[in-house]
Amino acid sequence: MARFCTAVAAGVGIGIVAALMGVAGGELLIPTIVLLFGVDIKVAGSLSLMVSLPTMLVAFARYSRDQSFQVLRGNTRFVLVMAAGSIAGTVVGGLLLGVVPSAALIPILTALLLASAVKVWRHQ
Repeated sequence: MARFCTAVAAGVGIGIVAALMGVAGGELLIPTIVLLFGVDIKVAGSLSLMVSLPTMLVAFARYSRDQSFQVLRGNTRFVLVMAAGSIAGTVVGGLLLGVVPSAALIPILTALLLASAVKVWRHQ
């Protein structure tokens, strides 16, 4: 029961942050799943994808109602290029999943999160 309550509380917190920032919450989900529940980082990544999907659908519905997606029209080329790169990266990452050890992924994720935190902190 404690694990269930912790998962609900973490989900609510991540959902709030994700909605406020307009993201799916993946940058918070993987560390939360790994740190709070002791799940392997590869499994946490898969769980994050499954949890992010409904979050993205709700956020998409919410943001599309108040014209928040107007910025996409002015950045169509950027969106298409990033989406194509993301799809290609997902395919390559899926192929590497059985090759790259979990122990190598944790420092990479840590470095990415730290770099992101510094960049966001300095953003004006």
